[in-house]
Amino acid sequence: MLELRRRDLDLDHGVVKVTRAVSWVRGQPVVGTPKSAAGTREVSVPPHIVPALQQHLETHVRPGADALLFPSVRDRQRHLQPTVLHTAWCKARAAARREDLRIHDLRHTGATMVAMTGATLAELQARLGHSTVAAALRYQHAAQGRDAEIAAKLSDLARRPQS
Repeated sequence: MLELRRRDLDLDHGVVKVTRAVSWVRGQPVVGTPKSAAGTREVSVPPHIVPALQQHLETHVRPGADALLFPSVRDRQRHLQPTVLHTAWCKARAAARREDLRIHDLRHTGATMVAMTGATLAELQARLGHSTVAAALRYQHAAQGRDAEIAAKLSDLARRPQS
């Protein structure tokens, strides 16, 4: 997230391109590739999120393809430091009265919601950038409660007139 740049968003097609990652080594940002080859990917953005991204670009992101989407507050050309992100996260979870939440829980929630849409393991794996199916399996618990819905859809198929 902290290495995303304006050029990584294609809002006309509703896509975020994940091609780089940033890590911090001795207080300095080091830009590289995602952890695995599967981490390099294009992710479709839910259409209802696109207007919020457009507004974010207009309000918070400098012009130019290389502008960071989430820059430092002090110097909008530098990477946002993880401590600043963590401080904001702590305030948000305190306001929500959920001090138990970790920032990674946002990813877990999103992945669980993807599983709830009926996404296959392969689709879930690709969307999250997992290099193994085992990692994607963590989120399939959300689909377990769908058995009754699946059974109803099987009945719908059986009742469909044959042509």
